[in-house]
Amino acid sequence: MLQKMETLVRQYEPSLIEALHKDLRKHAQEAYMTEIGGVYEEIHFILKRLKSWMKPKTRLSPLFLFPSKGTIYPDPLGQVLIITPWNYPVLLSLRGVIGAMAAGNTIILKPSEVAAHTSAVLAEMINNNFPAEYLHVLEGDGVTVVPALLNNFHFDHVMYTGSTAVGKLIMEMCSRNLSPVTLELGGKSPCIVTAGANLKIAAKRIVWGKMVNAGQTCVAPDYLVVEESIKEDLVRLIQEEIKRGYGEDPQQGDSYPRMVSDRRFEAVAKYLSQGKLVSGGKTDAADRYIQPTILEDVSMEDTVMKDEIFGPVLPVFTFKTDGEVLQLVEKNPYPLALYVFSGSKSRTDYFIKNIRFGGGAVNETILHLGNSKLPFGGVGYSGIGSYHGKHSFDTFTHYKSVLNRANWFEPSFRHAPFTNAKASLWKWMLGKF
Repeated sequence: MLQKMETLVRQYEPSLIEALHKDLRKHAQEAYMTEIGGVYEEIHFILKRLKSWMKPKTRLSPLFLFPSKGTIYPDPLGQVLIITPWNYPVLLSLRGVIGAMAAGNTIILKPSEVAAHTSAVLAEMINNNFPAEYLHVLEGDGVTVVPALLNNFHFDHVMYTGSTAVGKLIMEMCSRNLSPVTLELGGKSPCIVTAGANLKIAAKRIVWGKMVNAGQTCVAPDYLVVEESIKEDLVRLIQEEIKRGYGEDPQQGDSYPRMVSDRRFEAVAKYLSQGKLVSGGKTDAADRYIQPTILEDVSMEDTVMKDEIFGPVLPVFTFKTDGEVLQLVEKNPYPLALYVFSGSKSRTDYFIKNIRFGGGAVNETILHLGNSKLPFGGVGYSGIGSYHGKHSFDTFTHYKSVLNRANWFEPSFRHAPFTNAKASLWKWMLGKF
């Protein structure tokens, strides 16, 4: 089935790229680089290792259970519901589906209706080629479809990717039928830059991470926290990199995506009047275009620092001491991602060890998601559980533990009548002298 999925994705690749352009104005390179290529990579990674993951694993037993052995049997959870967002509608839909397939489950996929063109292609690709009782795409308005599913049926696992607010509602509905959940949510992911960092490389990677998909990425750098002494240089380099990559007028090029909907455009556009505009700020509602924008002098009380931005707007803060960074980040706790650009290992370690976050990168942005050996997931308000690679297999698997005991020996000290001598023997075997 995994091999069949790869064959189908390759067959439908032109249609998927076209749909992503219609929904988000993604360039074909961006569509492959950030969505379709990741699907192939995940399938190949799993196929190479799946037989090993599926094998029952033997475990030694403690002395008091002699003679016996323990065995862990991987078992499919059963019926899985996967609810996916509009911002990476191919990658986030199929990566979850691939993990559930690898573990032997049956799956209902509910893609976002906001990315309507991509949802339609996924439905055609899957529903015309897989048995409905095995894998099926269910389209429709999520506000109607998802509650109808969760309130009327029991699922053995539910995976949801989206906003924290909706994640809370999903978890509440799942609790009524005791359906376990994996929630991949959002948050305000900080990007910290210290003196001594390679500023030219930092600027390139920050711009790429922030502006890919026009900032509509759950792990995009949400705001910049830069050491005061290098702030002017870094901002200048970021501005230069935006011009180099997208031109003087990004709206005229084909490398810069658009907001997915009028509603999303309006939500992001309202942030542009907050703080001080350093660069950018132009908009075109008819085209759902928002220019790459840098803000400074933003208040923590502004909505741009209360909401997850999910757009091409980058607020910039400065700091003098590393402790100030912790205080700032803690005002929006549990970010889904953390990025640190620094030439100092001790300072990098300080931020990684003292900030609670889902995952992240050092001297890079976003690309930790590209390593299938690393679990992807949030913490606290940014999510519950994780997936990717073996972690996807584990998420969608129930591990049955079985003790197999031989019959040729039965210790009398286990059974009544109980005595002090037997109790002493048990204390010795269980480690209490």
